[in-house]
Amino acid sequence: MPTWPKTLDRAGITDPALRRDHSAQRALVARFARAEYTAVRLLLPAPVVPDVLAATAFMHHSDNLIDRGPADERIAALADWEGRVHAALKTGETDRPVLRALLDAATRRPQLRERVEDFLAGAPLEVRTTGFATERDLQQYIDGYSLPAFLLIACLLVDGAPTDRFVAGCRTFIEAGQRLDFLNDLSEDLTEGRLGLPEDLLARHGLTRAGLTAGEGAPDGFRALLGDQARQIRTGLRASYELVNLVPARNRPFVRALITIQGLTLRAAARKGTALLDDSARPNTAAALRVLAREYAATRRRPGPGGGSGRGGSTGPGGGTD
Repeated sequence: MPTWPKTLDRAGITDPALRRDHSAQRALVARFARAEYTAVRLLLPAPVVPDVLAATAFMHHSDNLIDRGPADERIAALADWEGRVHAALKTGETDRPVLRALLDAATRRPQLRERVEDFLAGAPLEVRTTGFATERDLQQYIDGYSLPAFLLIACLLVDGAPTDRFVAGCRTFIEAGQRLDFLNDLSEDLTEGRLGLPEDLLARHGLTRAGLTAGEGAPDGFRALLGDQARQIRTGLRASYELVNLVPARNRPFVRALITIQGLTLRAAARKGTALLDDSARPNTAAALRVLAREYAATRRRPGPGGGSGRGGSTGPGGGTD
């Protein structure tokens, strides 16, 4: 893994001011998402690393604006931020380091501009969503917010504009990942007045939102609901390994690790069972480190900047979705 200054060199970022902007975003991501930062630094080729970190920092800043407080205040903050972003994209000028790094990334990855627009367009949906009446409502949320948010990063893993097939693969992965997040974050979401499980899903298992917040232990039917969701998530994650074939060989270790570690999180959630109503589950640290080590070894065998299939192109799952 090259040092950070060498990473900037290999990305072609030579202007001292831009190097400072990118370094600030690197520090931000390393602070709030250490595990993700480690995976990016270890597993992605140096030329794409600053761009991925810039997009991640932008998403984090945007999410912070809409994460807390009354909905009308968050919508107003989002509208102000959206105006600043659009002005920056139009003029190429901004006084915000996070946007300067994003604009610089977009000069190398033009596909990023459209994904920034899509992400901002879907952000109001995240503000207004406190739950889902039906499965259809959940699907609309995934299409409107979850997928654009994921594509903000995923679009940087391919050369040029993402194909329809790649977007479809991302949709499969992010649906599984979003279902897993909602399941794993049950206790926190319920405390904050949110619920990611559709009401019609609860009803099929004889459950209610009020019953989940009663604080009297897991209600009848909750274990069956967990099993139902775990099977659906597992199927989605297994299908998501198709994404590995849709990115250049140099980025395949990162994509494999991303999916496999989600599988480890699912395994931890399934083992935690009804205790998810009290706290979320975390993937086994030793297992996650083994995934990173295995995929880092694969990066040592990957081809140079030109891409190609290479010897690191194995596409099978790493055993983390069972």
